[in-house]
Amino acid sequence: MITTEPVRRAILLVEDNPIDLDLTRRAFARSQLINPLEVARDGAEALAWLPRWEAGEPLPLVVLLDLKLPKVDGLEVLRRFREHPLACSVPIVVLTSSIEDCDIATAYRDGANSYIVKPVDFDKFLEVTSQIKLYWCLLNQPPAAHPAPPR
Repeated sequence: MITTEPVRRAILLVEDNPIDLDLTRRAFARSQLINPLEVARDGAEALAWLPRWEAGEPLPLVVLLDLKLPKVDGLEVLRRFREHPLACSVPIVVLTSSIEDCDIATAYRDGANSYIVKPVDFDKFLEVTSQIKLYWCLLNQPPAAHPAPPR
C-alpha cells in the first residue's frame, strides 16, 4: 500500500519590506517550519489570491499580514478578506511594526485573529515565529482547505 504524506498548507506572508521578508524566512527556517511560505509583496498581490482560491487552490493555513503596504494597505486587505465568502474564515495574524492604538483597534474590529508587533531583535523575532508555528501551525484547528461553496 502506498501512502503519501499529507500536503502541508501554506502560510501566506503579506510583506513588502525585503529585510523583514528575509528575516521572517530565516526565522521560520531556523524554527524548522515545514509549511510552505507563500509571499505577497503588496496589498494588490495579496488580493490577487482571492480568484485563485475561488478557482480551487487551497486556502492558506494562516495569513501573516503587514499593515503598511504599497498599492492597497493591510487594513483594506483585511477587510476584503473578511468580506470574501471563502477567505472570511482564514485566520489572519497582523504582524507589523505599528504600535498605534488606532491600528490595533481597527485590525481587531475588522476581524484580525491576532495582532503582533514585530520585534527588532532577531532572537526575539525568532521567539515570535516559534510561537506562531506552535499555535497557528500545530495547535490551532483551521477551517477546511477547500470549504464548501457559499449558499
